Amino acid sequence: MTRKTSTKLEDIARAAGVSKMTVSRVMRGGTGFSDATRDKVLAEADRLQYLPNRIAAAFGSTETSTLVGLCVPRFTSSLFGHVTESIQSNLSRLGYQTVIGSHDQIAKDEELWLKTLAAWRPAGILLAGTRHTPDTIELLKNLSVPVIELWDLTTDPLDMAVGFSHFDCGLTMGRYVAQQGRRQIGYVGAMAGIDTMGRARQHGFEAAMTEADLPLAAKEIAHDHPSFYAGFVGTENILARNPGLDALYYHDDEMAIGGIAYLNRHGIRIKHDIGIAGWGGMEAASILPERLTTTDIPAGALGKVAAEKLVTRLRGDAVDDVTVVATRLIPGNTV
Repeated sequence: MTRKTSTKLEDIARAAGVSKMTVSRVMRGGTGFSDATRDKVLAEADRLQYLPNRIAAAFGSTETSTLVGLCVPRFTSSLFGHVTESIQSNLSRLGYQTVIGSHDQIAKDEELWLKTLAAWRPAGILLAGTRHTPDTIELLKNLSVPVIELWDLTTDPLDMAVGFSHFDCGLTMGRYVAQQGRRQIGYVGAMAGIDTMGRARQHGFEAAMTEADLPLAAKEIAHDHPSFYAGFVGTENILARNPGLDALYYHDDEMAIGGIAYLNRHGIRIKHDIGIAGWGGMEAASILPERLTTTDIPAGALGKVAAEKLVTRLRGDAVDDVTVVATRLIPGNTV
């Protein structure tokens, strides 16, 4: 059935015998009316085939904006895809729509996206990451809407923060690998030359090596995005230069799986000859013959917490400025 765009809130109010304000509150999922009133309004809206004008709402013409902007690292990130899906589904459940962009962990790209988003007068904004340009910070102040920085934890957020420390993820894994008796340890990463959250994990890992008096023996950082192929080639390159390595830590699980594919192809035994550790707890690792040593990230839970926290603030209720989402090292059987 085709919904009518000509039906207005006034038409529903007249048919239901209530005020236009009551209809507006019902359609936005608000409070202050009885269940019977809500059911009657929704029934009349359905009978009249009402289609909410979300564009008008975004500009404040008829209703409070229900648009929430979300800027993610990459659309192709399988791990952050779970965060995005969780945020979108939970915001939808709470009566909000998501407008999604990506910044590829480049602060200037985030700024350009936000300038476009600002014209739509969003109700709130979710930003993956904590590195922003001065113009972005000024723009967010002028918008005067709730802002959540997520994924990479900061204890000094612009407004609110939901996430975990990438540095601590690397530090914890580095300590674990050193405790397993590995002494010639390398790192295989991606996106060389860009200050990524993966770089923070690398720095944490290197800090653990220094702490254990085991300076990182070698590293190979590709210019490409993290992927199975980047892990495969990165492993080939680092072992060609440093054949004596006995452990490798990867940017993420996808790269670790690519590295395992290279090692299997050349008869190098995982754990026996060389230990392998990843990051992310990605689904692809579940099909490996041996459980991958990695860090599990509760992506769905993180998205749910961020969405609910933003809506709680939008409804005028108090929330904590910083929410830590716990990660978990999975020992696996590859180190």
